[in-house]
Amino acid sequence: MHTGSLGIRSEILKEKEWDMPNSVYKVIELVGTSEKSWEEAALNAVETAGKSLKELRVAEITKLDLKIENGKVSAYRARVAISFKIEKKTIL
Repeated sequence: MHTGSLGIRSEILKEKEWDMPNSVYKVIELVGTSEKSWEEAALNAVETAGKSLKELRVAEITKLDLKIENGKVSAYRARVAISFKIEKKTIL
């Protein structure tokens, strides 16, 4: 089980989703953490998002950083921009 901490904020869609006409996508930014690696930190962010968001499309690593304690790396952090499709709702 992956446990990532998340910080979420909306972003303007900046991906190349041109092949999906008449579709709308939202991009959110997540920060995943891990005590082992940046890869696991990014995986934590994506897998946690996948538990509550449908139709995830693309994930882009936008920033990597480290938490340092007593001169040693104690955590890896990966900032990930994830896009997902917004479902159209029919208004009756």
